[in-house]
Amino acid sequence: MNDDQKKQALAAWYKLLNEPEIRMDVEEQYDELLKTADEMERIGLINSTEWRKLVKEAGTAFAKAIEGVDGGT
Repeated sequence: MNDDQKKQALAAWYKLLNEPEIRMDVEEQYDELLKTADEMERIGLINSTEWRKLVKEAGTAFAKAIEGVDGGT
């Protein structure tokens, strides 16, 4: 595993988390975050613990975004 590749991949993942692409809705952003985390684990850039952390962060962001769209309870 190349540390530079890992840093670049994680930086891109967090950029997508914090700055979704224009015209990307919340579900598309969430799906892309999960796909990217899966791919990083598949090719060995991250381990399963790191993968779970990313998935949890994506889920938290998705839940917050949905809550904001729906106005909360």
